[in-house]
Amino acid sequence: MQDYKIKLAAYEGPLELLDELITKNKIDIFDIPIAEITEQYMDYLSRMQEFNLDIASEFIVMAARLLQLKARMMLPAPPKETAEEEDDPRRELVEMLLEYRRYKEVGAKLALMAVKQGKYYAREPLITGIKRLPPDDLSVDMLLEAFCALLETRTEPTIPDVLIAPEEYNIQDKMVDILKLLDRAEGRLLFAEAFRSGTRAELIVTFLALLELIKLKAVTVTQQRNFAQIYISRA
Repeated sequence: MQDYKIKLAAYEGPLELLDELITKNKIDIFDIPIAEITEQYMDYLSRMQEFNLDIASEFIVMAARLLQLKARMMLPAPPKETAEEEDDPRRELVEMLLEYRRYKEVGAKLALMAVKQGKYYAREPLITGIKRLPPDDLSVDMLLEAFCALLETRTEPTIPDVLIAPEEYNIQDKMVDILKLLDRAEGRLLFAEAFRSGTRAELIVTFLALLELIKLKAVTVTQQRNFAQIYISRA
């Protein structure tokens, strides 16, 4: 037993064993010597029995298939003049092996991709500086044009500076306000409804907050056709 180097428990299935025997003997897969391969396959199963290892049912099924092919290959072929030429009995086995090799190749590529992907780690998106990226459906220019049209309809109240100091508006707070408006409107809101009231400065901050929500893909802005109503929706 010292000359025997094969690891008996290495094969996951009969096709893996069969493919290794073909590769090891440098056999053309399209011209398999069934008798030789069958003998080696049966020898492997007998060694498993010697080591008191359980033989899986799929290995036994493959052994029966190989013995059947061996018997068919040993039968004399009928004369070509009196019978049509038969398909090669090994054809089904060859197709199975080719399919197995394709799956094996794809599995190796996926394993390599998994190793490469394992070197990277994902993180939650960070809210950084304001970047006015265009939404998916409407350009920033179109949104800005609609916003300017809204501003033209608003009149800024004149308040003496000595009485009330100008209020500062925060983009983050306005983002929350827009989301609350969407929640009350069941997820869909007219563009103009987001700018119903407020000073000119407040409306500008609200518009910047809307652009930030679009950039974060928290909302979408759509228009069915030219000159139609613009809607803000929850993403």
